[in-house]
Amino acid sequence: MIPQWVSSKITSMPQRFIFDASILSSVVGGRSVIDIPALNIHSLEAASSFLLSYGFDLNREKDVERLEHYHRRALVLMVEKLGFKELDIPEVFRDLKRLGDVRNLLIFASSRDPDRQDLQRWSCAMIRCMHVFVHAENDLFSSFAEEIQSQILTPFQNCILNDGNTHRTYLTELEGARVNTSLSTVEPIELLGFEVKPFKTSSSTVIKLLAKPDALAMKIFDKLGVRFITRNLFDCYQVVRFLVRENIISFPHIMPDQSSNNLYPLDVFMQVCEELAQSLIILDEATIQAAFDQKLALLGDGVKFLRKENNFSSTDHKFIKFIARKLIHIKPQGGKEEFSFFYPFEVQIMDQAAYKRISSGPSEHQAYKERQRVAARKRLFPD
Repeated sequence: MIPQWVSSKITSMPQRFIFDASILSSVVGGRSVIDIPALNIHSLEAASSFLLSYGFDLNREKDVERLEHYHRRALVLMVEKLGFKELDIPEVFRDLKRLGDVRNLLIFASSRDPDRQDLQRWSCAMIRCMHVFVHAENDLFSSFAEEIQSQILTPFQNCILNDGNTHRTYLTELEGARVNTSLSTVEPIELLGFEVKPFKTSSSTVIKLLAKPDALAMKIFDKLGVRFITRNLFDCYQVVRFLVRENIISFPHIMPDQSSNNLYPLDVFMQVCEELAQSLIILDEATIQAAFDQKLALLGDGVKFLRKENNFSSTDHKFIKFIARKLIHIKPQGGKEEFSFFYPFEVQIMDQAAYKRISSGPSEHQAYKERQRVAARKRLFPD
């Protein structure tokens, strides 16, 4: 007869080799948690422990209210932005009173009952939205939006001159602000436009994160940004030089893996500039542009552009784009010690021809957003 303790040990042996494949794929398999098909939480106690580790203590009323807030945000996003019909969403997930306890979302998402398959799918979709909202709305910008915007945008805005007489806009150095006295005076660069990009809302950030499987909230670098529209290609590169020379941006803080340039290849631009520098006559704008066009045509298909892949953006969208970082200084009220952190922002530069292509009508931008919306819907219901 096998002793009881041996029998018990033999019975439990198979448990050693049982792992949750979905969780392991998220932790060490490189799979986003948004893409796992189900959770493994089957009691309110287990749900409470999970949420505590996640960052919400249900013994704190404020944390419960925040979870309910994210539930409402997710519901609004699914209906108003992603186009799901409200009546298609099970009532138990539309009404927190019917749900009874927000932890029940986790339990529904863990169900293996075939009769509850629809509830399981919808609860997972709801949790996916809530999860992305949590990450999108708990960054440094949420706490220090005013200070971040002011410290990043003010240096740009101070260099924009709107001439009231000619109604023209120029990028020009600040009077008395020259640091590099050895450099010749910087000539103003005429701009056709200077835009501060509309602040990316939480909803648009969430849709973007859902649409791109490899995207993370901490890697959304274009919440804040500026756009320069120049008269011609040469001026685009002049704007870059100006921003560096006048210390509007600090080039050591550029994020090199985020740069794109499908407007005109840098190496070709430098070749043409070297050739034009040998000219002994004053070149007009048309002659300069023709030189760049001829060189590009001569090189043909062998030209390589620097373009960060974006499956949702049109290939007609041509620009120079880079992500810079600004060291933001925060001085809290009450005499507390000042602290600092880096925050990213986008700079986009395009010439008149490129701008016309994207501003000829709203259709392309709407198509871009629609491609993102379709991808986000699919991500919520991968089956």
